[in-house]
Amino acid sequence: MKHFLVFILILAYFTSCNSVKKYNEQITKLHTPEDLKTDVDKLYNQLQKHHPRLYQYTSKADLDYKFDSLKQSIIKPLNTREFYKKIAPVVTYVKQGHVSTAYTVKRFTKKERKKLKKQKLDFYDLEFEFLNDKLLVKNNYGKDSTIIGSEIIKIENDSVSKLIKDYKTRFASDGFNTTLHNRFVAKGFSVFYTRDKGFLDSLNVTLKHKDSVYIKSFNRIAKEEKQDEKDSLEVEKAKPIKLTKQQKKDRRIAQRNKLKFNKKHGFISKSKTYTRNFKFTGKDSAVAYMKIRGFTNGNYKKFYKDVFTKLDSAKTQNLILDLRDNGGGRIAEIDYLYSYLTTKDYQFLNESEVNSRIPFLKFLMSNTMPNSAKVFSGLFSPFIAAHNLINTHKKDGKLYYKFRKYTKTKAPKPLHYKGDIYVLINGNSFSASSLISAQLKGNNRAVFIGEETGGAYNGTVAGIYKVYQMPNSKIKVRMGLMQVDTPQKQSPDGYGVKPDIEIAPTISDRVEGKDPELEWVLNKIETNTSTVLNTSQKI
Repeated sequence: MKHFLVFILILAYFTSCNSVKKYNEQITKLHTPEDLKTDVDKLYNQLQKHHPRLYQYTSKADLDYKFDSLKQSIIKPLNTREFYKKIAPVVTYVKQGHVSTAYTVKRFTKKERKKLKKQKLDFYDLEFEFLNDKLLVKNNYGKDSTIIGSEIIKIENDSVSKLIKDYKTRFASDGFNTTLHNRFVAKGFSVFYTRDKGFLDSLNVTLKHKDSVYIKSFNRIAKEEKQDEKDSLEVEKAKPIKLTKQQKKDRRIAQRNKLKFNKKHGFISKSKTYTRNFKFTGKDSAVAYMKIRGFTNGNYKKFYKDVFTKLDSAKTQNLILDLRDNGGGRIAEIDYLYSYLTTKDYQFLNESEVNSRIPFLKFLMSNTMPNSAKVFSGLFSPFIAAHNLINTHKKDGKLYYKFRKYTKTKAPKPLHYKGDIYVLINGNSFSASSLISAQLKGNNRAVFIGEETGGAYNGTVAGIYKVYQMPNSKIKVRMGLMQVDTPQKQSPDGYGVKPDIEIAPTISDRVEGKDPELEWVLNKIETNTSTVLNTSQKI
């Protein structure tokens, strides 16, 4: 089933049933109010039909009112971008973070895409953070490091505060959580701006650094322009070095080892960082720090096996697990990681509530799937349906799908960690990172430091997704098809995993290069160690 779904996704990616020209005409023309209201009705019908927890956080009466009000507000023709700005805030009232309205931008021909791959708008090299109502440049993956720490005041003629306010209405956290909004609006600011303004070749940005206000121009440039100039100079200066047979062999071995390392740690090419990071800190390997940026790419099994083998050998007493800005990913990975963190038998997930006995077919037959993929899925539909029916059953008037691998009780890994665990979290700790946090929190296995997670403690509707495209505006809305939750629960519902020690970074922390959450943990460990030593000496 897993390999089949991967094949379908690849097929969908490389196949398109609409021409570029026809699609671009559709999204740029003005749509009649009647057509747009039809889109609203069809979308709401899809949500009611497929989303198993549609009214978990917003009542049916309130959601009905929101969609009806949206239709009444459409009194003149709108193009797709204008309609997106009206419908996205209404979709967020579902208050399920995995229900999202995708932006619709111009498509390019193969020739245009080939040309654009050689270019980039250097504004997109910036990484942002939103602190104390200010949008700061957190990092720059381009050449100009002097703007790091600067505040973005305006982009063209738009104030950033107004942009931020608008963008926060276009996505949702799980339930009533608020910490995700400041974090996510900064993390995705470049994407939100593109959705808002479309494809751009240049930008004038007003920045403030200390007491100095200045304007910086960002332009679309050739990706390898500067590197090529540098390389050409190096070629002129250096003569080619002839390698010996042994040197060539050593180089091949080094390259293979680097590829293996990159795969295990999950190399992120844009930022030249790794998804999974591990190191010992302090004296005698007594403290270990593991930063996980996401549960997505790379060979996670080998990474965690190596890490916990090292922890066992070093008899490490304190483990810091950093899940800040971890947007989630694979259930398989968090289940595997948890098996090393728990000290007792565990059930990782409950059975998933669904609205259909054949949820995988619902996903495969989404109207965003190309016809060729639907035909292929149709051929295999008897096997897919049989697989779904075997794993789906009715209980208390509701349908549930059983992920057998995650709903059965399992034992910890033989090399499971027995020491103290400290988990760093923030509003961008979402989805899978919230699920593993809920397990650790509910079983009193860790101390949590930071701020409430953006993902709900009691689970989220995700698992597999249906991506529905509205027929007239062509706007796509993604909706989860499965309630995914752990056996751990809290009351009231609709909030994330809350920290035991609440700490939020400030602008001054960033200016001074401080990490207050991590510093608190290290100080706590040092205090505990000193107390134990003093007690031992007295005895």
